[in-house]
Amino acid sequence: MPSISRRNFLKHAAASAGAGAVFTIAGTKSSGSILGANDTVRIGVAGIHGRGQVHMGQFARMPGVKVTYLIDPDASLHGNRAKKIQELGGNTPTCVQDIRKALEDKNLDAISIASCNHWHALMTIWACQAGKDVYVEKPMSHNLFEGRKCVEAAEKYQRIVQHGTQSRSVASWKRTVAAIASGEHGKLLVSKAYASKVRWSIGFRNDEPAPETLDFNLWLGPAAKRPCNRHFIHYNWHWFWDFGNGEIGNQGAHQLDVARWGIPGGTLPKRVLSMGGRWVESTAGKPPFTDQGETPNMLVTVYDYGDCLLVMEIAGLNNRTIIEGNPKPQTKVANEFHTTEGVLTCGEFTRQGADKSLSLGVEAKTWAENEFNHLIFKNFIDCVRSRKREDLHADVLEAHRTIGLCHLGNISYRLGEQVPGDTPIPVFGDNEEVQKSWQRIKQGLKDALGLDLASTTYQLGKLLDFDPEKERFVGNEAANELLSREYREPFVVPANV
Repeated sequence: MPSISRRNFLKHAAASAGAGAVFTIAGTKSSGSILGANDTVRIGVAGIHGRGQVHMGQFARMPGVKVTYLIDPDASLHGNRAKKIQELGGNTPTCVQDIRKALEDKNLDAISIASCNHWHALMTIWACQAGKDVYVEKPMSHNLFEGRKCVEAAEKYQRIVQHGTQSRSVASWKRTVAAIASGEHGKLLVSKAYASKVRWSIGFRNDEPAPETLDFNLWLGPAAKRPCNRHFIHYNWHWFWDFGNGEIGNQGAHQLDVARWGIPGGTLPKRVLSMGGRWVESTAGKPPFTDQGETPNMLVTVYDYGDCLLVMEIAGLNNRTIIEGNPKPQTKVANEFHTTEGVLTCGEFTRQGADKSLSLGVEAKTWAENEFNHLIFKNFIDCVRSRKREDLHADVLEAHRTIGLCHLGNISYRLGEQVPGDTPIPVFGDNEEVQKSWQRIKQGLKDALGLDLASTTYQLGKLLDFDPEKERFVGNEAANELLSREYREPFVVPANV
């Protein structure tokens, strides 16, 4: 895989930006010196359709912070989003389609990334090389190789790189993790994560020309050349392997982060196994229950850490009943830590056989009340000013390890095969929590679709051995090939950052 030196980076950037363009990697105010309280931090937001609007609002409202660039290959978004910055921050941002244009500006201090997943790592690396700090949404990488390159870039260029896993800023989760590590509530047996949000069928769309306002070549970036499809613009790209990582890399990234955080010394596992499938409602109310999406919406993934298991449950049809009078889908987004003495949840411990839970000393509040977003964005700006990477709540290495779980689970799934629906779960099938999750998958299919899993098939992933130190699979080259991807020039994640 070819590397991109700083000189080649300039050459590729200038060529892509057009004849006569000049691209300069220059130091910024944040390139080593501590910023004073009165120094303005200038930030560019990349990806401004959905989650990027939260980035815009958080930074534009902060004292001493200005959103000076809005970056998105879809120029139709630029005018409306610029107005929002004017209303919130009082300044007029520069709007560009190509992030490299923003990186030319020596007065820009940081980039905040809320683009499609397949762009996250390359934007992070380019920003580090250009002397900018980075706030990057989950998942930080589209594959494991990219995550390690982000870690190396942050270290090499001494950049502040914060990851958008907001639970790391929450006092009740910090207290819960500390309680597990103390051992006073028993030995951890299963760290369990739930990311069950109802996901509707996306149906089928034909390929069509990209809108005139969209630079689709730029949108594709590192991904292979392919025709435009409106599924990709602006959300359902999550469910296509070229651009997204499925639900496990979407909401699952948040819950996996908490789950791994709670495992004392937990980095990456020694084995992984995924099983599930993609089932959606059909207009006819009978099979086939399929759509154009590629990633599973019903999935159980088991990570073996030796002393304990991490179990990830995703039920995109979770208890979505078709019974009249109860139309509201049931969701479950949560974490549990099962120990030899009981179960810990956010800020609470319930001993086996007890009727009431015990508070761990920090009140567990809702997402809105805890202001998760504000806390982690503020922490990023504080660290941009202080240059203390050790003060980051969700730094780049922790991000790489957590998002690595998403990638390992997906690789197991993708290397699997369809098996009869009554095929028992191998290896981990006798674990109570694994069985409970698999039963919820079965029940969800019955509730939503009237489908008995035993009458159909599911995807049983490959049980894979993994070396956490080398970050390679053991004895399976097909799996190792999926640790990276083929990149498209000039959008190459370099082997040498």
